[in-house]
Amino acid sequence: MRRAAVAVAAGAMAVTLAACGSAKESGGDSPSSGAKKKGDDIKVGLLLPENQTARYEKFDRPLIEKKIKELTNNKGEVVYANAKQDATTQSQQVESMITNKVDVLIVDAVDAAAIRGSVQKAKDAGIPVVAYDRLAQGPIDAYTSFDNVTVGKTQGEALLTALGSKAKSGKIVMMNGSSTDPNAAQFKQGAHAVLDGKVNVGKEYDTKEWKPENANANMEGAISALGKNNIVGVYSANDGMAGGIITALKAAGIKVPVTGQDAELAGVQRIVTGDQYMSVYKPYIPEADAAAEMAVALAQGKSLDSIAKDKVDSPTNKQIPSVLVPVQSLTKDNIKDTVIKDGVYTIPDICTAQYKAACDKIGLK
Repeated sequence: MRRAAVAVAAGAMAVTLAACGSAKESGGDSPSSGAKKKGDDIKVGLLLPENQTARYEKFDRPLIEKKIKELTNNKGEVVYANAKQDATTQSQQVESMITNKVDVLIVDAVDAAAIRGSVQKAKDAGIPVVAYDRLAQGPIDAYTSFDNVTVGKTQGEALLTALGSKAKSGKIVMMNGSSTDPNAAQFKQGAHAVLDGKVNVGKEYDTKEWKPENANANMEGAISALGKNNIVGVYSANDGMAGGIITALKAAGIKVPVTGQDAELAGVQRIVTGDQYMSVYKPYIPEADAAAEMAVALAQGKSLDSIAKDKVDSPTNKQIPSVLVPVQSLTKDNIKDTVIKDGVYTIPDICTAQYKAACDKIGLK
């Protein structure tokens, strides 16, 4: 995989490296800095950000737990907590993990900036931190995610393909993710890189907490402001929001291409029926495996050189050892070759009675 330096949101970049210049927060610490050398009997703290998006409880948590068990001959213990989209709760959970004397933390931050102080506390306690899926600020030791700018580009390119000659015949609505999530800024950056100059953006929103109901309300506002006959497509940063958006579109009698991300089951089913044009398939197994591998290595005081081939910069650290996983555009044409082939879903999972006729129509049987 190519080496990459992932760009962060312009607002986040205002946090200068000089402002965090303590030795403990510099990017020069060795990957296993602070970690005590241990065997397989390790304790891993796993902190996930929310449970509204289906992926975290259905995929990320069980996959990480399974891999840690494999890597530690079933001796490793995983201590789990979910912040339910509350940054203060997550900070308290970090404190609890420190008190519980975990050997390493895997943290998917609710708020990448707000978690910085907690990451520093973990570091001060000699606990290495792996940033998972979202690039947390503070002295993290490793990071794994997807190439998030590429995710946005993939969504933008798919929307242009769906619009074809109609790309500039009206307005598109851009429904970005939460402003507290650095990934959302990168998705937006990638989408704009593809769409700017090729479409007319009528309305654009940063959607609070990624909530489908907030996306639904935003979409209703956009329809009211732009007029139902003037909207030709919607950029939605993920599948959950796409569901809320499509509900608003249907209520107004509008049928236009809508993007998504995460290949959630409901999203895949909307792709089957044609209500949603595409999603971005992000294979969770390699991301979860990378997090587990880095966490176990750090807990055992081992180097990450053989695991992390990429380097990523955050607003507070440079050259963070990282694993970036490729993504793929998911449409009705490649469902079999992606989520079904990889065992994420079976055809019966997708093609329930409600969707059987639509599945038959696209040859998914």
